[in-house]
Amino acid sequence: MTAWRAVARHRHLLLPIAFLAMLVVLIVPMPTFVMDLLICANIAIAAIILMTTIYMQRPLDFSVFPSLLLATTLFRLVLNVASTRLILSADAATPAEAEAVAGHVIEAFGNVVAGRSQVVGIIIFIILIVVQFVVITKGATRMSEVAARFTLDAMPGKQMAIDADLSAGLIDEAEAKRRRSETMREADFYGAMDGASKFVRGDAIAGIIITLVNIVGGFAIGAFDKGWSMTESLEVFTTLTIGDGLVSQIPSFIIAIAAGLIVARAGDKQTLGEEIPAQLTSQPVALFLIAGFFGLLAFTPLPTMPLLAGAAIVGGVAWGITFVARQQKVLKEAEARQEAARTAAPPPPVEDLLRVDTMEIEIGYGLVQMVDANRGGDLLDRIAMIRRQLAAEIGIVVPPIRIRDNMQLDPNAYRVKIRGAVIGEGEVYPHLLMAMDSGMATGKPDGIAGREPAFGLEAIWIEPEQKQRAENMNYTVVDATSVVATHLSELIRGHADELLTRQEVNHLLDQLRQKSPKIVEEAIPGVIKVGDLQKVLQNLLKERVPIRDLETILETLADWGAHTKDTDVLTEYVRNALRRTISSLFATRQEGQRDRLHCITMDPAAEDLISGYIERGPGGTSMSMPPDVANRIVRAVAQAAEPLVSSGHQLVILSSPTVRAQVRQIVESRFPNAVVLGYNEIVKEVDVESLGLVQVEERAAYPRAAAAVA
Repeated sequence: MTAWRAVARHRHLLLPIAFLAMLVVLIVPMPTFVMDLLICANIAIAAIILMTTIYMQRPLDFSVFPSLLLATTLFRLVLNVASTRLILSADAATPAEAEAVAGHVIEAFGNVVAGRSQVVGIIIFIILIVVQFVVITKGATRMSEVAARFTLDAMPGKQMAIDADLSAGLIDEAEAKRRRSETMREADFYGAMDGASKFVRGDAIAGIIITLVNIVGGFAIGAFDKGWSMTESLEVFTTLTIGDGLVSQIPSFIIAIAAGLIVARAGDKQTLGEEIPAQLTSQPVALFLIAGFFGLLAFTPLPTMPLLAGAAIVGGVAWGITFVARQQKVLKEAEARQEAARTAAPPPPVEDLLRVDTMEIEIGYGLVQMVDANRGGDLLDRIAMIRRQLAAEIGIVVPPIRIRDNMQLDPNAYRVKIRGAVIGEGEVYPHLLMAMDSGMATGKPDGIAGREPAFGLEAIWIEPEQKQRAENMNYTVVDATSVVATHLSELIRGHADELLTRQEVNHLLDQLRQKSPKIVEEAIPGVIKVGDLQKVLQNLLKERVPIRDLETILETLADWGAHTKDTDVLTEYVRNALRRTISSLFATRQEGQRDRLHCITMDPAAEDLISGYIERGPGGTSMSMPPDVANRIVRAVAQAAEPLVSSGHQLVILSSPTVRAQVRQIVESRFPNAVVLGYNEIVKEVDVESLGLVQVEERAAYPRAAAAVA
């Protein structure tokens, strides 16, 4: 046991030692008993590889196969050289003695396996070579080439699908990294298999050449060097060569089969032993037809008993499968009835109809299956995952989302409401997949034209069978549930301020009170009321600033709440305190470099123009700007933002903190997703790169603003 533990502890040395041992076998003549052990080891390794291939659940479970294929090919060629040396350098006085010079294994394969006939041995050897070289190796090579090409072509689509799942909240960052790593490993594996399959083909060719060399060389040595008769020389060296060829080609044949199996795997995560019987017996009708066909053949001149036995066996298997399937169907129906009886509930009282749900989704009758777990629907699980993700992301707990069917909607339509008001709607096809152009599409799949509801992208609804083809065209393909989940997630982010009720604010304060009771006691309600705190938090959420750091927010409000009660001004103080969080949200991260913020900046003259229309009083801050002035500012922003948007960056406007909120108010109607930051909200670790300047012409045309500046 101690020895085995030592070997296991140093198992990383086994492969280098094995390669060094191959070099020794290649250079140094081996005794016959050592050759027997090495040949048996070669056959055992081939059998182990075949069994491992059969019992693996997916190709990546045996990702070392290409390297192992090269190692076993080298091992066989080394054994061929060593056995050839023993055969041709046979130190035997008579032909009878020469038959054992290459070891007992080669002699046994040359006599027993070949039926003690050189002709039979040659025929068996030729059959193995033809089947391996023409059928298995050629097919495996072609499958490897196709698998490698299609795997590499599908990589961009798979990567975008992973990013889409991550954005929709279906998976977390760790799962996304695992899937990306698995995609890269899969591409590397099939690429390596494409090259490694050439070793199998080359091994078969080398086996033919070595066999011919052994026969011709052995015949020449026996006839001319040892003085044996031509018949004796041909008989001895043909027997040894056929034995050597068989002990080499049989493991090669086994590994060629394993190579074909591993690149042909395309099913679920099951072993071949589970998958093949399950699929072959999935259609009992076909088995009944085969049994009947065998029964008819029994009445022909063909052998009756074997055909009747075959018909009975196949028919019995078909009947057994049908019986088990019926029993399972009855059990499932009984369980479904019991579950329906348990979950059945009386209709809700009429008063419940007066209650307005905070958030709800109405679906057409064609989408009911998406929320029915018994029919494979997982929308409820996706919504639960979205609620958890948003709680960790923006700092609020999204209230429970009610889902109800609405017969007035189109069958495949849905609507999202907040307190009875529609905030978003879309149309999906639960049995189809949505293919979206990633910007690198090389074609257009057949399907139904549509639009991705979350971001308004053009899309095509395709059949599930076209998924691989669409991904090969560089389309991002997602299912209908993912489309709804992504849309819902974006709607919640955009309306999070409407979901933050006073009750939810009190709940957040209760959570903070357990961690930092002094801060809550100091700020609430002496310095700031819960209602004002709610308005500040809503202002932050409206511009997609997370409120997870409630402790910092309350500390800032406690410091400045005694100086002003204007919630807009207090929001700016809080944003300044959260500047590191805000900077990290909108700056571009570059590995090994400083973060960079790509933006456009407001011209000081434009800021002065806006400042002239701001009114601050006891009731708060307001702005009374004429529409034509606001339109000129919006047009100036649009013109300055062209280089920023065309380069693929988000629209970020940098302005003075005194007018930041008003700039946001002006551009919000035209650019709802625009981000407006104050200079004070950018930390020193972030480099600012301005790609445009917002300049408003004809300042003198606005007398009120000019007077205010003066």
